Parts: sequence; structure tokens; C-alpha cells
Amino acid sequence: MDAPKLGSSPRIAVVGGGPGGLFLATLVKRALPEAAVTLFERNQRTDAFGFGVVFSDATLRAIDEADPVLRDALRDHGRHWDRIDVLSNDQQHGFGGNGMSAIHRKVLLGLLQDNAEQSGVDLRFGTTAPPLDQLRSEYDLVVGADGTNSSIREHLDSEEPVGHEVDTATAKFIWFGTTHLFDGLTFVHRVSEHGNFAVHGYPISDELSTFIVETDEETWRRAGMDAFDVTQPPGPSDTETQAYLEKLFADDIGEGKLVANNSRWGNFRTRRTRDWWRGNVVLLGDAVHTAHFSVGSGTKMAMEDSVVLAAQITRAATEGISLSDALGAYQEIRKTSVGKIQGAARPSLSWWEHFGTYQRTLDPLTFTFHFFSRSIGVEKMAQRDPGLVEKVRAAWVEQHGAAALDSTVEAHSASPATTFGRRLDLVTSENGTAHLVDRDGRSVTAPIIEAPTNETGVAAARKELPETGVVVIAGSGLPRTLLAEAARLQTGLVTVMSGPDLAADDAAETVLLSGRADAVAAPKEAK
Repeated sequence: MDAPKLGSSPRIAVVGGGPGGLFLATLVKRALPEAAVTLFERNQRTDAFGFGVVFSDATLRAIDEADPVLRDALRDHGRHWDRIDVLSNDQQHGFGGNGMSAIHRKVLLGLLQDNAEQSGVDLRFGTTAPPLDQLRSEYDLVVGADGTNSSIREHLDSEEPVGHEVDTATAKFIWFGTTHLFDGLTFVHRVSEHGNFAVHGYPISDELSTFIVETDEETWRRAGMDAFDVTQPPGPSDTETQAYLEKLFADDIGEGKLVANNSRWGNFRTRRTRDWWRGNVVLLGDAVHTAHFSVGSGTKMAMEDSVVLAAQITRAATEGISLSDALGAYQEIRKTSVGKIQGAARPSLSWWEHFGTYQRTLDPLTFTFHFFSRSIGVEKMAQRDPGLVEKVRAAWVEQHGAAALDSTVEAHSASPATTFGRRLDLVTSENGTAHLVDRDGRSVTAPIIEAPTNETGVAAARKELPETGVVVIAGSGLPRTLLAEAARLQTGLVTVMSGPDLAADDAAETVLLSGRADAVAAPKEAK
């Protein structure tokens, strides 16, 4: 049964006073002055967990068109940069052409609160929202903008499953601030006696930078960082970890100190939800979806949700369309955009689950290229920063004597030892063996292993790898990449990555320059 129509002066409850909830409440109230918009936030007005939020210059158009508050906030209170740097083994390499801005979350929340208040939204801080059943009966529309642990979503799910899925990353992460001011987004890699640690650092004001640290679970446990009780209520921070990291990254933050704010280790959880609304209840932001922070801001996605949802609520109130049609349109529009972001986020999150292996096995320049090419090919990288790509290509020629697609690889561990070009045709593949021919007619025969269709099968596929020689990894997507990297970087095999997509120069060169495989092959019918 369709939910009732809103009418011209609807009563709307927004649960959650984060950026998404505040922005939605403001947009709706401005579009529908007669609406009664009430926002419930259980924390106090001045409470703000976390530090900075980051926005890409290229992704802010929809938000800025709806309201200039974010644009003005970034201009007046934020920090902007164009270059992203990677520091490994005390070598620093950068990638330009990546305009980004950041602002302290607390500052942004204050501006959004003022905006909402000036628009006439009834802001109720320090107030837990009434139970959902009561909200449903008292309001024409209830919006769950209450974050990753959304009580609104959980209530809906308990009535009838909303199709909520959670994928938990293996990497551990913790958020601090630091009084050291980074020049822009900087990724710093350090190795302690316990293992690899990495920092995402970026300035968020004239006095503070965000300082996110990641590591793998084994390193985390060896360093004794599993002692802090993360089940206690929000507030206390892990001060032992804070001291450990201040010492480890002392050369990188100089006289700066780490600043804690509910800082405790966790594992990133990617959330996907099939049903974003039911009846007169709708979800937005982290309550319904998340994407790893290495590819963008959850704040940005929540505010983009708000733009679309506000427009659909306005249609329902002024054009007479049913609320179900409006909420259905909101879900359809936003699911497409969110799906693209989550699709891009998975390879990036995977990179952070394996970064220790990459840092230990790749030279600093290749490591940097490997990082940036996790989601972008060499040709697009060259358009943004031709200097970086020129440097990577020159380093390859210096080491191998020719450009990547024109050079050869020597397989000394093969029987017999052989040399062949790095660009190959996969002529035949049968009985678990591939026959490959390069552009000069040199041939090689090697076992071929089909990568699994999902990441969970990579560990089992690794057991099928030969002990020495050449191996061909066929398939597509992230599982193929992970299996090829395991073969080359961890097992030491001469690795050929195979697939129809590798016939393109851009894809083939990207694989080679990044060190993901020693050669590439595209299928070709036998002559």
C-alpha cells in the first residue's frame, strides 16, 4: 500500500544531526517554508567526534548548486591542495592534478547547524529521538540519518529485512589529529619492529591535520595494540597507541603532537542496503551505505543523498506525487551513484589490506605508481601529471633497456630458461597449460590458473601456484590482480596476467609499470 501524500505543510522528523541530516533539514525547510522540520540529535551541539572531512574539487557541483554553505566553508575555513604525496623508505614522490579540500568536521557541523537554524529547522540537541513507532504516528515522514549503527535501520530490519549487508575489512585503522601541518594529502609509510604502518595525513585548518593510521591485524597484535577495550562507550581514547605512533612517526611530524578524540582502533565496514525506505521512513548517508575513506568522503555522499531526497520530498509536497514514488525515485537515483563509488572503493580498500607487502617488495617509485594506479590507468595519470608518468617510464627504461611494452623478461627459473617479450598473445589454453607467443615469435608454455570470481577464493587459488618458473593468471577484476601479485611478489614466480582487457595499451602498460605482473597476454585464436 502506498504511503499517504505529504501535502503542502508536512511534518518531517530527521533523526541524526550529522552533515547529511542537517543539510537535508535545511534544504527541505527552505523549499517548503510551511513544513515543520524537527531534527533530533542525541549529542550536544558542540560535540563532534573525528577530525577532518575531505572533498574532491570535481565532485562538489551538485552540493554547491543546492546550497553554497560547503563551498563557502571550504573557502573560508578549509585547506586546499593539488598534489598527493607518498613517502616510503624516506623517498617522496607525488601525483599532481588532484584538486582537493578539507575542513575540520567540527567547523563544518557548526556552519551547517547555523544554516539549519536560520532556515527555521527545530534543532533538538541532547535529545534522543522517540521510538520509531511513535515517530511514524506523529510525523508524515521520518528520515534516518543516524549513522552506521542506525537505530532506524535496525528497527526497520527487525520488522522485515531491508537487505543490509556489511563487509568488514581486515586492515585496522585509527583516527587522530596532529598539530603538524601537512602540505596536502600525504601518505607516510613507516616500519617498526612489529611491522608496517601507514598514515593518511592532510591539513584541515591552520592549526591541525587529520592523522589516520592503518596496519594489518598481525602487526597490530604484535605491537600490543589489542589491549584497549573498544566496547566501552564513546569518549576514551587509546593513549598507548597514541604514544607508540608519536614515536614511530616522530620524524614525519617534527615537533607536532598527536591529538586524540574518541581515537580507537577499528575495522572499516562497507555497508550496502537493498531497501532504502519503507512506508514513511527513509534512510540516508552512512545509515544506508558506506565507502572506504581512501576514495572520498562519507560526508560528501550523505550530502549528495540530501540534495536528491530534498528534491523528491519537495515534489511529493508540491506536485501531488505519492510519497512512495518520491522515495523510490530517490533510491533509484542515488543507488546508481553510490554503487559507482563503492565499486571504485573496493580496489582501494583492498590495496590498504595488502600495503605492507607492496611496501616491502616494490621500490619507492614503483610503490607510488602502484598506489595511484589502483583505480586509474597510466594514460589518465599522464593527463593529470605528465611529470610523474615520465619519471616512472624513464626508471623502467633505465632498468630494462626499453619501454615497458617493448622490453623482455628473463625466466631463469623456468625449465628450460627462457626470454620473451612482455606483450604476449595467448594462442592456446587447454589441460591447464597456456601456449604464449610474443611479437617476435618467441614462445613459452606455462601452467594457467583461472582466478576466482571473488576475493574470498584467492587464498585457495594460491595453493595451486607452481613452486618455480612461469605462471599465467587468467580471469578479470580484483581477484585476478590479487592472485597475480601473490604469485609475483610473494612466491617469486615470473607472472603473466592474461585477459581480453589487456589487449589495450593503457591497461597492459599500467600492469607492467606497477609491478603487478611481469608480462601481459591477450587471447588470440590459433593460426
